[in-house]
Amino acid sequence: MRKPTVFVLRHLLFFSFTFFATIVRSQQIPRQEANYRSFVINATRFPSEEYFDYIIVGGGTAGCPLAATLSRAFRVLVLERGGVPYGDRNVMFQEGFLTVLADADAYDSPAQAFTSEDGVPNSRGRVLGGSSAVNAGFYSRAEEGFFANSGINWDRKMVNDSFEWVERKIVFRPELKTWQMGVRDGLQEAGVDPYNGFTLDHTTGTKIGGTIFDSFGRRHSAADLLFYSRLSNLKIVVYASVEKILMASNSYPGSHKSATGVVFRDRRGRCHNAMVRGNGEVLLSAGAIGTPQLLMLSGIGPRNYLSSWRIPVAHDLPYVGKFFYDNPRNSISIVPPMPLEQSLIQVVGITPSGAYIEAASNVIPFAAPARTVFIRTPSSPLYLTVATLMSKINGPLSIGSFSLASTDVRVNPIVRFNYFHNPVDLEKCVNGTRTIGDVLRSSSMDEFKFRDGLGNREFRFIGPPLPADQSNFEVMADFCRRTVSTIWHYHGGCLVGKVVDGDFRVFGINSLRIVDGSTFVVSPGTNPQATVMMLGRYVGLKIIRERMKGK
Repeated sequence: MRKPTVFVLRHLLFFSFTFFATIVRSQQIPRQEANYRSFVINATRFPSEEYFDYIIVGGGTAGCPLAATLSRAFRVLVLERGGVPYGDRNVMFQEGFLTVLADADAYDSPAQAFTSEDGVPNSRGRVLGGSSAVNAGFYSRAEEGFFANSGINWDRKMVNDSFEWVERKIVFRPELKTWQMGVRDGLQEAGVDPYNGFTLDHTTGTKIGGTIFDSFGRRHSAADLLFYSRLSNLKIVVYASVEKILMASNSYPGSHKSATGVVFRDRRGRCHNAMVRGNGEVLLSAGAIGTPQLLMLSGIGPRNYLSSWRIPVAHDLPYVGKFFYDNPRNSISIVPPMPLEQSLIQVVGITPSGAYIEAASNVIPFAAPARTVFIRTPSSPLYLTVATLMSKINGPLSIGSFSLASTDVRVNPIVRFNYFHNPVDLEKCVNGTRTIGDVLRSSSMDEFKFRDGLGNREFRFIGPPLPADQSNFEVMADFCRRTVSTIWHYHGGCLVGKVVDGDFRVFGINSLRIVDGSTFVVSPGTNPQATVMMLGRYVGLKIIRERMKGK
């Protein structure tokens, strides 16, 4: 048995290293943080009206690469409802991931909380960089099925070039530590084969994916892609809540209306107009919730529904807000017998049965009784280490619903995701949770169990453990329903083929496109941020090509 003094010293060394690493990181002021003020202004400083070639609503995961690309050739305005991530240590370092989500109810939080009608808490990005500034950082390219079933005639060379453009700037290879290595080995023992090592491609088996956290644990969100921009052509306005898309009718009969600009409000309540000039366009990149909401508030959506809200109908588009999806997550969490390093998603097991297994470990300040295994470091609270295994499914097929809660754009819409309404989703969840059970029974997990006085080993669970009888489908299905949560991968609401065409132009409205995950007919399969960033770059290149050809 390990001597108590050695056990305590191990804890002290771990927390001393963590404290020292945090101090080192805090001294590093990179170019991004030092220079963002050169192209970002507060909405209160925006003139009453100004003209641009392109107005991008939403400086998020798609909006930032879109703006960076278009600014190389055109004058671009980005309107972001939140602030900037730089300077917020909880946003900028992986240790703050849970803190940001826990504080999402705060008025000025970079993540905005909402709870679906399913009763599942969720959140959406409200900061420059969007959800890429508040997520778990995992980066992996879309599966092949996404491109085949998306309704888009993709230029695959341009897709690949766009991925690489993103990856050169903000994607890193993670260094696996204790928990991630244990999960990697456990997945292989559980038969999630082959082992593919480090790859950014979506491949069946066990793999290490990319991350937007560097070796210091510092986040590199989509906002960092703005440093590809031609800054003289770019203006980014933060704390700007866009309330309405402005439209004008063309003079000749039967012609479509055209988007001419937007109205937005600053934090002092003053309204501003931003207008497009010449052949310019309004580009919506407000996300799967913000984009259909803004369309409806602008009078673009189902006629009868908008009329019930007394919103003047500018264009009847019945599928706005329809075909809305969220990917369910089911997980188990344990307290290990030793401290673990902070790690977010790095290793993933992609199974042929349609389930993906991911893992994270979090070091959490915790007020615990003195007799626990956690120790007190100098001038620090107690720490609780929590290790998590989670399952998500490819798809999903269950269709949710979307409706307005208010005509105030700052109020979250009402959403219901109908988790597991489609039985195929439920079957995939059962397969995934059974795979978690296989991983937990692997010898690679033994070191994460506590030993009792008789020499037996057992896990210390936080929350419900997996059912003992994992062969019983109904028992496992009940576990899926009882423990469902979100993995923040919602999409849809403005689908290709129903709201936008294959070039992401809104049907029936000129000079208006949607460039974000609301257009996705199917999920990218893996965590979507890589695909959404690629989309921003890809559409920007397409627009430049169109303009050069005179379209």
